[in-house]
Order: sequence, then structure tokens, then C-alpha cells
Amino acid sequence: MIRHHFDLPSLTALEVFEASARHLSIKLAASELGVASGEISRQIQAIEDELGLSLFVRSGTGVMLTSAGKDLYSVLASGLSKASDVVRTIKRGGLSRDVTIASTDAFASMWLIPRMPRFLSQHDDITVDHLISDSSRDYRRAEVELRIRYGCGSWPNEAAELLFSDVIYPVCGPGFAQEHSDATAKCLAELPLLHVEGIQSGWAGWDEILRRAKIPHGPLRGHRFSKFFVALQAAQADQGVAVGWDRLVRTWLEEGKLVRITDLKLDARGGYYLTWNDNRTVSPGAERLREWLRKISAEERNA
Repeated sequence: MIRHHFDLPSLTALEVFEASARHLSIKLAASELGVASGEISRQIQAIEDELGLSLFVRSGTGVMLTSAGKDLYSVLASGLSKASDVVRTIKRGGLSRDVTIASTDAFASMWLIPRMPRFLSQHDDITVDHLISDSSRDYRRAEVELRIRYGCGSWPNEAAELLFSDVIYPVCGPGFAQEHSDATAKCLAELPLLHVEGIQSGWAGWDEILRRAKIPHGPLRGHRFSKFFVALQAAQADQGVAVGWDRLVRTWLEEGKLVRITDLKLDARGGYYLTWNDNRTVSPGAERLREWLRKISAEERNA
């Protein structure tokens, strides 16, 4: 029997490192793997001792990867993705019909999920799993083949195609709009504004919008939410004014659940991109979903 010797830390230690690097948190890695935080720290220390290098820089709020840590994580993430491809292919006899797509809570609930019945009716042999989170740290790269994300189109180790751009404008409930029928863009800062915090990087909040519109303002009042969808529900209930992203709220406007208030309208700085790992080949199921997303996004762009 031929034996190969690989100069690597234990697989357990590498699994611990991968989870810690993905979350940038010892505590979250411990929760995911079902072990104590002390065991996570011990495994990481063992790898660092073996390599003679630090992989993390510890801080009060978590950990950050060193240059060596980034190199190791990049290789591990790519390797896990490729291993996942092989396992999936073996299980499906070489023709995987399963695909996992990741997106934020707002995009999934307000754009993707309402359109998925069209895809599933045309491809009933494909099983689509949705990984929905506003934090990219929740995405295991080995599990996610496709991802829809907002930004400027450039992310490490990912190919990206623009699905569509967007515009933003203030929205509120019909009752609130009637009560403030004389409102103008210049007086927005004086109205109760609905703020969304902790959402993905790049999404514009009220402070940025008012600054871009050159509307003077001091500290902004209003309720705060951690979910965009819930902020829109509050707007529908006449609790204040929310930031409306046209691609996401257009249906609510057409149904009369929300209305625009003032004539303020700005181009979003980024766009919605379909991305995938450029170090792996997508499965047949993912390819068909990717082609369908390209098609319907083009239809909506040209509508």
C-alpha cells in the first residue's frame, strides 16, 4: 500500500480554524461546532505553535486574520468548495440537481422568493435551498453555489454579473402621506424617520441620503429596526418614513401598501450582483438557476 504523508495540522484543528476565520469570532465558531470556546482557542494555538506564526490578532470584539491566516483560510475555503462539488456529484451520479443560493433577508423576501415559483414550475426536478442572512459570515462557501449581493461588483475569489441597478426614495403608508401632504424633500429630517441598522454594507441610511441630497439636518429621530422588511411594515402602518429601494418595494407601491412621499429620488451607489466562486464549476442545477436569473433580470431591466 502506498502511503502519502501530508505536512498538515489535524483535520479537527483545520475545521476549527475555518469556522473561526469565517465568523471572525471564537464564540460563534464554538457555537457552530458545539464545543467550548476554550477548545477552539486550544486548537488554534496548536496550529499556530506548529506553524510558528500567528493566524489571528485578538481584540475585545473578536479576532482578525493575519496575512498568514488569510492565506490559509483562502486555501481551506477553496478546498472545501471543491470537496463539496465532488461529494455532490458522487451522490447525484454526476448530475446534481440541488443548488444552494444565498441572499439577504430583504432581497430574498421581497424579490427572489416571490419570483421562485416561476423557476420551480419550469424546473421541477431541481431542489433549491435558500441560505438567508444579512451577514456573509453565516455563509459556508462549500455550501453556497450562487449568491445575490449588493455592492460594486468586486469581491475576492468571486465572479460577479450585474443583475440590475436600483434607485432609492422615501416611502410611507397612505395615511401618513395624507397627513403630511404638504411635505417636501427639505423637511424630511423633521419627520419621524424609520432607520434600518446592521444591514449589509453599502446600503444607504437616512444620514447618507440627506447628505447626498444636500438637506441640512441635525440628529435624526425615529424608530430603529434590524430588518428592512419590518421597517417597511412600520411604514405601511403609518409610523414614519422609510428608505424605499425601488426593486424591492415596487410591488408594495403598485398594491397601494406604500406610497412615495416627496419627489426625492437618488441613484443607488451599487447594484445587485449574481456571484459564484470562480475557483469551482457550478453544478447543472446551479447553471440552470443562473441562466434563469439572468433572463428575468434582463426582462425587468428592459420593462
